[in-house]
Amino acid sequence: MKARRRLQDEGYAGPRWVPYLMVAPAMAFLLVFTFYPLANLVYLSFFRYNLISDKVFIGLTNYRNLLFVKKDFLQALENTVVYSFAVVFFTILLAILFALWLEKDSWFNRFVQKSMFTPYLIAMVSTAYIWSWIFDVDAGLLNAALNFFKLTPLRWLNDSSLAIWCIVIVSVWKSLGYYLLIVLASLKSIPREIMEAAELDNTPWLRKFIRIILPMISPQIFFLLITITISSFKVFDSVQVMTTGGPGNATDVLVTYVHRYAFQMNMRVGYASAAGSILLGILMILTVFYFRFLGRKVHYQ
Repeated sequence: MKARRRLQDEGYAGPRWVPYLMVAPAMAFLLVFTFYPLANLVYLSFFRYNLISDKVFIGLTNYRNLLFVKKDFLQALENTVVYSFAVVFFTILLAILFALWLEKDSWFNRFVQKSMFTPYLIAMVSTAYIWSWIFDVDAGLLNAALNFFKLTPLRWLNDSSLAIWCIVIVSVWKSLGYYLLIVLASLKSIPREIMEAAELDNTPWLRKFIRIILPMISPQIFFLLITITISSFKVFDSVQVMTTGGPGNATDVLVTYVHRYAFQMNMRVGYASAAGSILLGILMILTVFYFRFLGRKVHYQ
């Protein structure tokens, strides 16, 4: 009744079923390609299943093995958390800093914006191959530069302590230009009267940033926080191409872990589904936390 009354208030006088018919294709698409696969993922996590033999119900055994028996899953979870936190922190920080620098309209700033956005248009697989060559121990560009300056070459992707940070650099480099444009657009939407009033009061720049700029762009920062967190937890392409989870398990993340057990380790689909269900649960918890607690800090204009 409320939906019908709202439609009438907005001037709609047609049959009441027409709006539902219009959204039916989108809802059907979501049911078939989103909700059903997620429900099936959780369902398979309670079975021993490998695509060949029949499904055998084993309850929570897969979850118990993941959390308390198999140490490689906890290593993949730790790597995912470290990677995601680093990507979220550095991407948002650099996007804000570059946006503040490039806020003024000039030909040079426009050139820098376009140059930084270009990597976002390149497929991640191609980007990962390019950076794999840059990080190569023997023929890589970085070690060539270190040798030129008489410095000790590094093993980069072959070093367990550096490999995860190399992947962080690639992810930040590729996506920074896109998120920079979002922050830059939010800066340009701040009413000029507010900034002029702060300048007339001789407000220090840091105080102006904390009290005026940051609250005014907080909705966009909140959007970046959610989208970058979700995409970081789902990282796969760059890790699979650059390190395949190595050296050892130093760069193994949740999605590569799921892929390995589902398609390589005897196709243990039930076990991989349990790992995927845990990833789904983590993302749901983080999303609820962001909206329930951090969402209160957002200042919508």
